[in-house]
Amino acid sequence: MTQRSVSISHQGPTYDVCVVGQELTLDIYRSVPSGAESFEILRTPLIDISLIYNENHIEKAQKGQKVALYKSPQIVMSCSEASDELNDSKVKVYYYGKEDSPLGKSLLYLTCIHVSLDADVNRTGAVSRGSKDKGSWMWGPDGRGAILLVNCDQDRDGSGGTDSTDVGGPNAADIKDMSPMVLTVKGPKKIFKFHQVILQIPSSQATKVRVYHKGESGYLRVLGGAKLSYEVQRGDNSEMGFFVEGLDFPDVDFPGLVHITVSLQRISDSHELFAEKVAFRLTPWIMTPNTQKPLEVYVCSVQDNGQFLKELVAFVKKAQCQLNICPEFENFGDRWMQDEMEFGYIEAPHKRFPVVLDSPRNRGLKEIPFNKILGRDFGYVTREPEHKADVSDLDCFGNLEVSPPVKSKGKNYPLGRILIGGPVADSDHSPTITRRMSKVMKDFLVAQLVQCPVELYSDWLLVGHIDEFMSFVPAPDKKGFRLLLASPNVCLELLREKEREGYGGSIMFEGLDIVPYSITEILSDDNVLEGSAYAQKCIDQNRDIMKEELGLSEEDILDIPALFKLVPDYKAEPFFPNMVNLLVLGQFLGIPKPFGPKIDGKCCLEQKVCSLLEPLGLDCTFIDDFGPYHQHAGEVHCGTNVIRKPFSDKWWNCLP
Repeated sequence: MTQRSVSISHQGPTYDVCVVGQELTLDIYRSVPSGAESFEILRTPLIDISLIYNENHIEKAQKGQKVALYKSPQIVMSCSEASDELNDSKVKVYYYGKEDSPLGKSLLYLTCIHVSLDADVNRTGAVSRGSKDKGSWMWGPDGRGAILLVNCDQDRDGSGGTDSTDVGGPNAADIKDMSPMVLTVKGPKKIFKFHQVILQIPSSQATKVRVYHKGESGYLRVLGGAKLSYEVQRGDNSEMGFFVEGLDFPDVDFPGLVHITVSLQRISDSHELFAEKVAFRLTPWIMTPNTQKPLEVYVCSVQDNGQFLKELVAFVKKAQCQLNICPEFENFGDRWMQDEMEFGYIEAPHKRFPVVLDSPRNRGLKEIPFNKILGRDFGYVTREPEHKADVSDLDCFGNLEVSPPVKSKGKNYPLGRILIGGPVADSDHSPTITRRMSKVMKDFLVAQLVQCPVELYSDWLLVGHIDEFMSFVPAPDKKGFRLLLASPNVCLELLREKEREGYGGSIMFEGLDIVPYSITEILSDDNVLEGSAYAQKCIDQNRDIMKEELGLSEEDILDIPALFKLVPDYKAEPFFPNMVNLLVLGQFLGIPKPFGPKIDGKCCLEQKVCSLLEPLGLDCTFIDDFGPYHQHAGEVHCGTNVIRKPFSDKWWNCLP
């Protein structure tokens, strides 16, 4: 609020209040004795008074110092601590003419009050006392401002949803998801017969935040919903504890900031004498890349993937991760665990927990994120278009990835950058119908700010997901990772080399219940050659985008052999199991078994991939996903999902 002014008169005393830390303007010029030419100001010890002539000339008021009235300095006063008694601080102003004796005096009686609303603005995990400028919020390692978790888990028994949507009172576990806030009010008890302390939130934020106070019968909601203000009932308490609950994530229509105001008002006319704001930012939802430590793996059990599960169990055990298998009576035959949900997390200085983002695809697995994942200290969020027609295959989360930490165009992204797929104009083969991620989902991802999304070109694929041509794996050097890109050129070059060496008759898909292809037959198949040339062109577009937006060089990219074939509407799909669509569990890689041509009893495609990845200290396991996944237009990554360890870097230290 603007600086409040207190006017005094030589005709009688004035009574007012001053809040510790508040500066008041003292107006002594409105009522001046006739003939007065100068003034002198006296004060009691709790009061500080400055005379401001201009920004470069400021003096402290001193006893015996006479100041010419014509100089009319601005007089600013403040108090250092709360009063013990009503009206126990005084300001006297003596007016002088030409004589030494005063012509008159003005007297101001002040009652000093301490009113402060404090939260964890220093981001230490505990309430910061005595901080200034609490109403602003700043990013960066030197930034300040309080933080709220979005209370999107389910601590309240029988709530039927997230705690943020439950209108009942919180329990002790739920309170730990909230940020503490302390209101301090000190001063003579009598002053509060005439003044009241009010907590307020703007109506625009009523659905974004709730505030609770612990009473005798539990936690009482004092702000939020229809309650926009609360008259504080302090009794004999000089401090009162509150708990602030975040209710929603940042989004296109909500920047993520909320403000709680404490004000001191005169009861007689509700005039506001003092106000102080505290700003809170609600935590963004944060994705974790393949380079983060894996904790748990999710997969579905369906009618035809028993052998795949057997191999996956052994692989996950080797990586020392927990495996969660969703039974068919819960997944209803939907095997695409990656497409249904994306695991991330939220974090405040005092607490963090994982949060699952539920895709709007709504197929057989649609109930799993809400009914099976949501729980105590495991949150849930979703965004769905108003119209089902606005949901496409590109809303599945095989089309949602995140890079490891990168630096691009001079800007650091310590939490990486989100990657999504969409349409890109193609002069040769513009599709009749373009697909893109729904606006509500894309807007949500952009609004999180800390992992600034990059849109890639994926609509050229039949399924349309970016995990069909790219992935990240860890690397033991300063960069910390490599980008894997599907490469038809590398694959064709390898096959041509083997043909020149006399292995043109070697068979792909040997032992499978499909028509086998020799190397020579593949190299003469027009559909494969045209589809692979088209795919390479599209992948090269994405290569250029990621080099620019992720700050990558060619040394950061590994080309993984792949081939594609064309399907109607000039879309492409993998010709053999797509090895970039892999499961990354630390140094252990679960790679779709390509069933490539064998040279001297060994798959030449597997050998090529191992030669690229094993020098990085990575352990390659090839998993047979041909029947249950590849022939259904997906691979290992599409059928699995991973909870990973959060970043050690704090999102509030970012500079979006």
